[in-house]
Order: sequence, then C-alpha cells, then structure tokens
Amino acid sequence: MNTAKPDYLPAHVGWHSQNNDKLLAQSLAQAIAAYLADALAARPRASLAVSGGRTPTAMLQALSQIELDWQRVDITLVDERWVAEDQAGSNAALVKANLLQNAAAEANFIAMYNGAKSNTAGVAQCQQDLASISRPVDVMVLGMGNDGHTASLFPHCPNLHTAMADNNPALCAATTAPVEPTQRMTWTGQQIHLARHKLLHLVGEDKLDTLAQAMQLRSPSKMPIFAFLQRPMEIFWSTKA
Repeated sequence: MNTAKPDYLPAHVGWHSQNNDKLLAQSLAQAIAAYLADALAARPRASLAVSGGRTPTAMLQALSQIELDWQRVDITLVDERWVAEDQAGSNAALVKANLLQNAAAEANFIAMYNGAKSNTAGVAQCQQDLASISRPVDVMVLGMGNDGHTASLFPHCPNLHTAMADNNPALCAATTAPVEPTQRMTWTGQQIHLARHKLLHLVGEDKLDTLAQAMQLRSPSKMPIFAFLQRPMEIFWSTKA
C-alpha cells in the first residue's frame, strides 16, 4: 500500500509512493513518458536528464519500452563520473545499456564525459555539448545519497558554492566526490532549478531519514538536497522489494 507523504516535506513537494521498487520504477517511467509526450506536443524536441547508479536501472528499462517519438528526444545525464564508457562506474554506459534500447533506441544521447584528461579540462566542451539540448530541460530525474548529495553536488566539496549559486550562468560544473572516482561533472544547481519537471527517485527507509535530516539542518552546504526541496519537485519513493 502507499505510504503517506512525510509531514516534514513542504507543501510544494509532490509525493508518490509504492510498496516495492519494481512498482515504483514502472510508475516513475510512466510519469517521465507523460511529461515528454506533453513536451513533444508543444515543442519540436524534448529533453531528459537521468541519474546513474543502481537505483534507476529498472526505471530506465521500463522507460525504454514506452512508445514515444524518441527521435525527437535528447537524453543526457544529470551528472557523470569522469571515466570512459568502458570503465566501471560510467553513467553513460548504464544509460546506453538500459534506456537506449527497444522503443527508445532512436533517442539522441549527449554524453558529459568527453575524453579530456580531467573534469576541469573538460568543462568547456561539456558546456558546448549540453548547449545543443533544448532548455530548460523538460525532465530532470535526480537521485540522492545518504549524505544528502544530489547530482554530483556533494557536501562541502571545493566547488560546491559556485556550482550551486543562483547567479551562475554555466550549464555544468566540475566537482569533487569524496569517493573514487573523485572527478565528476554535473549540471549546475541553477540549471536543475530551471528544469520544467524535477523528479527525485528514492528507494529505502534510509532515504526518508536523509530527507528528514536535510529538512532539520536546513543547510545546502551540509546537505545539498535541501536547496532543491525549497522549490517544486516530485518525490517518487518506495521501500525495497
């Protein structure tokens, strides 16, 4: 059965819950597809940014099965580890293996990693590549770590203030993670805020504890997810399977 929205979340945050992660993956995929269909009805192209890691795999597979005019959809990442696609941890490889298949095989994919020797050296090219996508991004699917990070915006990372600044016009930023591979590339906080639909995909009771802690601390530097909870977004949450 569905779980009620936690009372510590603001009124402008939407809440969708399922009793297992497979049902949640289907529900989230359907929501994403509906938003993309609306965008395609209104504009020549639609844009989608997705997160990596283990949580979104089933959702990406479900989304790949949904019929859309995928040739008119630009897909990119919310953030990326600065590694090539043939190396462990590549979010691009995850997306290509799970989303750019089946009905979605004809979507246009824009990678964030570009082969530069470091993430800081690759920022300019990444900025240029992301500029080809219709913006604001129609759908931005975020994840969240138990430390309160989202995208590759980590607590107290060296470039966090600039990467999250509301007056930063850049599309992307090079950031540093506390775990290997430490070099990351991420959409900036301002661009995430500007996305037409922001969806936060969470699985597990521990994620509710993190949300509660973020709302209690009220500090974007200590738990960056707090900044995004201050503006409209929709949370899709489930217990584990």
